[in-house]
Amino acid sequence: MAASRTASRREVQRARILLGYRAGQNFSALSRTVGIRRRIVDKHVDRALAAGGAVALRDRPHGSVPTIPPDAKAWGLSVACTQPKDHGYAAEWWTRSALARHVRRQARAAGHPSLARAVKPTVQAILRDAPVRPHKIRYYLERRDPEFERKMKAALIVYREVADLLEQPPATGAPPMVTGSVEEKPGVQALAPTSPDLPPGPGGHPEVGRDYESRRLGPASILAGLDLHDGQVIARVERRHRSREFIGWLQDLDAHYPPEVTLRRILDNHSAHLSKETMASLATRPNRFLYVHTPQHGSWLNLVETLLGKMARTFLRGMRVASWAELKARILQGIAEINQAPVVHRWRKFPALEPVQ
Repeated sequence: MAASRTASRREVQRARILLGYRAGQNFSALSRTVGIRRRIVDKHVDRALAAGGAVALRDRPHGSVPTIPPDAKAWGLSVACTQPKDHGYAAEWWTRSALARHVRRQARAAGHPSLARAVKPTVQAILRDAPVRPHKIRYYLERRDPEFERKMKAALIVYREVADLLEQPPATGAPPMVTGSVEEKPGVQALAPTSPDLPPGPGGHPEVGRDYESRRLGPASILAGLDLHDGQVIARVERRHRSREFIGWLQDLDAHYPPEVTLRRILDNHSAHLSKETMASLATRPNRFLYVHTPQHGSWLNLVETLLGKMARTFLRGMRVASWAELKARILQGIAEINQAPVVHRWRKFPALEPVQ
């Protein structure tokens, strides 16, 4: 151990002391050789003579004996599992300091005087050793749609039908039904720069320099429809997302496809999709549109979400414009570039599905 490169410095020093003492060196010489005070040399040699070299090489157990019994720890943990508002405080969740203060105030009345002087490290130790983590939050989403399974099956069956059609297209003519996926991306901000970007270059920044500040010119809402057969995107950019904007997009869709084709659209339950105005507009074109609704909180079942994610990662990322009109023009330009090299989005994995009743 005296020659070890991995043992702690204190253990190496003690090993050198014991080896030097065994070789006959006196305490003063050992103190100079090892570089520590003589009284420390005396202490380690005395421990070795009394209890053996193995004991002398290690530290003595130190620290006070734990004074918080298990029942007091359990009570402290039970308090941590409550919320501060239940005890008359304004906060929703405990901080460790606030929990320690509350435990100190209530410990004696609760019959746990050992926690009457609890501080933040005391609370940390109780929470660290506990099987639960009341100081952490993990969010979850409650399934509130009673027809979740049925709607999910309906969407997946549509995707499987489209996949089969892509594998074996009809021999002649266009398919009698064209399936698409519909979604909106609201809140796309038109941000104007307050100062020009600084390009990277020698002698300057190695990356693009951009001012943190920007001016908001108003949000935009993208209404996008993805054709699941050929990957084409039909989209609008509007300032708002109401029934009238959605009806305008449906009219664009109606004009794009042959009149004899049924347009099956997979979409969510947004109010604009089901409003009286939208239903009245659809009634003027009977049997033209067929809705397939995704379940509530089931946006992951809508394939157009992959397209919106691609848009956010590519041409929408970091966009700065001089006006809202420029934002609209650049979004439509980005969609036109997607349509120049369209990608057919497919659902890859299908469970064993029975026909939807």
